[in-house]
Amino acid sequence: MSMNRRSLIGAAGLALTTPALPGAQAAEAVKPAAKSAPPHVTKILAQWILSSSYDTLPEPVRREGVRSFLNWVGVAIGGSHHETVDVAVSALQPFSGPPQAGLFGRTERFDIMNAAFLNGVASHIFDFDDTHLKTIIHPAGPVASAILAYASMKPVSGKDFLDALVVGIEAECRIGNAVYPNHYDAGWHITGTAGVFGSAAAAGKLMGLTEQQMVYALGLAASQPVGLRESFGSMNKSFNPGRAASNGLFAAILAAKGFTSSDGMIEAKRGWANTISTKQDWSEITDGLGTRYEAQLNTYKPFACGIVMHPTIDAAIQIRDEDHVKPEDIKRVDLKVHPLVLELTGKTAPKTGLEGKFSIYHAAAVAFVEGAGGEKQFSDRAVNDPRVVALRQKIMPVVTPGIDAAQVDMTVTLNDGRTFHRFIEHAIGSVEKPMSDAQLEAKFTDLAAGVLPDAQAKRVMQLCWSLPELKDAGEVMRAGVQGA
Repeated sequence: MSMNRRSLIGAAGLALTTPALPGAQAAEAVKPAAKSAPPHVTKILAQWILSSSYDTLPEPVRREGVRSFLNWVGVAIGGSHHETVDVAVSALQPFSGPPQAGLFGRTERFDIMNAAFLNGVASHIFDFDDTHLKTIIHPAGPVASAILAYASMKPVSGKDFLDALVVGIEAECRIGNAVYPNHYDAGWHITGTAGVFGSAAAAGKLMGLTEQQMVYALGLAASQPVGLRESFGSMNKSFNPGRAASNGLFAAILAAKGFTSSDGMIEAKRGWANTISTKQDWSEITDGLGTRYEAQLNTYKPFACGIVMHPTIDAAIQIRDEDHVKPEDIKRVDLKVHPLVLELTGKTAPKTGLEGKFSIYHAAAVAFVEGAGGEKQFSDRAVNDPRVVALRQKIMPVVTPGIDAAQVDMTVTLNDGRTFHRFIEHAIGSVEKPMSDAQLEAKFTDLAAGVLPDAQAKRVMQLCWSLPELKDAGEVMRAGVQGA
C-alpha cells in the first residue's frame, strides 16, 4: 500500500511520541474514552413546556412571575427614550413591516419581530432588569419582549401569558445552569445565548406548537446564540437580549409552519451545549421539572448596574448615611472583592454612563457622593461629576480569597484617621434580602417619571399586578405607549 507525504509525516510523529506497546494494548491506548450518551434533553424540555399550565404553577411561582413582569415593564418604560433606543428606532423604521405592536413609552409601532427587539433593548439599556443570580442571566427581557409583541397581534389571556413567561424563564435559566460558568467565562453574554431558548419556548407555547414543532423551535433557537461580553459598556450589550427576543420569536414562527431542525440541538455532540461550553450538566435541565422553579430565584435590582457591584454600593450607602461620612473627608476606601468584580467592572476611568455601569470605582464613589445607585447615578452627568471623579482615585479594590461574588468587605479611612467598616454578605435585592412589592412599585414609578404621566404610569402598574385576571395581556402594552 502506498503512503503519501502527509500520512508518512503523521506516522513518523506518532512513532516519536507514542511508546511501543503490544498490539491490543496499543490499539486501546489511542482509543478515546467512551462517553455515555446524554439524555434527550431537547425533547424532555419540549414535553414539559407543553405540559405546563397556569393551574399547575405553584402560587409562589405565579407571584414571582408577576413581580418579574412588573419589574420588566418598568425598566422598559424607563429605558424607552435612551439614545440607544432612539438610534435603533431610527435605523429600523424604514424597514419595518406592518404596525402590529407598540413600544413602551413611545408612539411608534412596528412589526412584532422589530417590536420584540426594541422593547428588549429598552428593558436592558439601564442594566436595571431582573437577574437570575446563579447564572447572571437577565431572564425577563428576552421572554417578555417576545411574547408581549406576539400578544399585541394575537390576544392571549393573562393566565396563558403568565404561564408562558414562567415557562420561558425556566427554559433559559435551566439551560444556562447546564453550561455556567464555563460558557460565560469563555466570553459569551449568557442573557443572549440562553435567552433565545426562553423566548422560543414562551412564544411557541402561546402559538400552541406540537411537541415536534417545539423541538424544532428549540433547535432553531440553538442555532442563534447571540452576545459577547466584549460588548459590555456599549449599546451592543442591550442588543443581545433584544436580539434573543426576536430570534426566539422567529424560531417559533418558523417551527409553527414545519421548518425543521435536529431533534437534539441542545445535547448533540455538535449541538449547542457541546459547541459553546466545556461544561454540560444535563441534570440542571431535566431534574425537578415542574417541581423546582428557577423563576423563584429571580431577583430585582435596586441599583442600575452590574450585579457584582451591588454589595459595594449597599455598603457605601450604609456608611455614608449611618456613620455620617462625607465624601470630602474620605482618605481611601479599601474593598476586598471576588475576582469577577474586577474582571467585569474594572474600568478605572469611565467617560460615559454606560461605561460607569462597569466601573467598581465609579459605583463606590457615586454612592458616597449621592447616596444612591439608580439610573441618575449612572448617567454621563454623574460619571463626569468632579466630586465623583476625585473620589474614584481613592477606591482601592483588591481581589481577596474567601470573598464571594455576592459579597464585599469595605473599610473607609478618613483624613482624621477614623475608620468605618462594613461586610456585606447579602446585598439588598438578593434572594436573601429581596425587594418588597412596595420597593418594586417605587422603582417602577421613578423609572416611568418623565416618560408617562403619573396617572398613566399608575394604571400600567395596576395592570401588571392584575396580569392573571386580564382577558387580553396585550392591554398592558396598549396602556404603556405614549399618548394612551
